[in-house]
Amino acid sequence: MIRTVIENLLLFLLPTFLYVAWVLVRRSRAETETGEDGAAQSHFTRVLDDAPLLWLFASGALVVIVTLAVFGSSSGGKPGQHYTPPSLQDGKIQPGHIE
Repeated sequence: MIRTVIENLLLFLLPTFLYVAWVLVRRSRAETETGEDGAAQSHFTRVLDDAPLLWLFASGALVVIVTLAVFGSSSGGKPGQHYTPPSLQDGKIQPGHIE
């Protein structure tokens, strides 16, 4: 259960991580081009102050919804087929399969 929560939380935060990385790369390139020697802390200060938080929230929610819809609609088997779980045969584990 906790794995599912963590996966969905990371999917939700993915657009924000990408935005922060993009802003930090742009700032470091701008400082390199202008020749500024700012402290390392200046890269991380106020990154999210000007962030479009509503758009990041909406895009994160959209990523989670699309992911859940895609994985929720793929069942793996057709009606009438049944799943055979993994089993131990002759000392070897036979993987699960749909028959």
